[in-house]
Formats: sequence, structure tokens, C-alpha cells
Amino acid sequence: MTSKLQRTRNDKMIAGVANGLARYFNIDVTIVRLILVILFLLPHGIGLPIYVILWIVMPEEPALDVPRYDPYTGQPLG
Repeated sequence: MTSKLQRTRNDKMIAGVANGLARYFNIDVTIVRLILVILFLLPHGIGLPIYVILWIVMPEEPALDVPRYDPYTGQPLG
């Protein structure tokens, strides 16, 4: 596994935890979401605390460094 365990910025429903886990383990995000829902529906609702802990612990992936340009002149900003 060469990827880092990080929450995603763009492909997320709530906090990006499920998609981050799916990318890390190289599986479909739907499978991870179903597992989290099943854990949430168990009698003690263990899925919610797990999700919140992962939300707090997992860092968010860094923003892409996209160069910005002046829309009128086309010159780079900053």
C-alpha cells in the first residue's frame, strides 16, 4: 500500500472518511460505506463512535497547489 490514510477533500459525503479508507485499502467506497452503516445499526451503534474518531484522527489530504491567474491579463497572481 503506497497511499496515505487521509480524508478526501472532494469526493466526500460527510467528512471524507469512507472514501479515504476506500482509497487506502484500494476497495470500492460503497463497500466501506455499507460496512459503516452496518456497524451503526448494530445494537450498541459502534459505527458512529468509530466514524467520529476516524474523522478526528485522519488528516485531510492537502489542497492542490493550483496556480492562479488574473482573468483580465492572464498574468500569474502572487
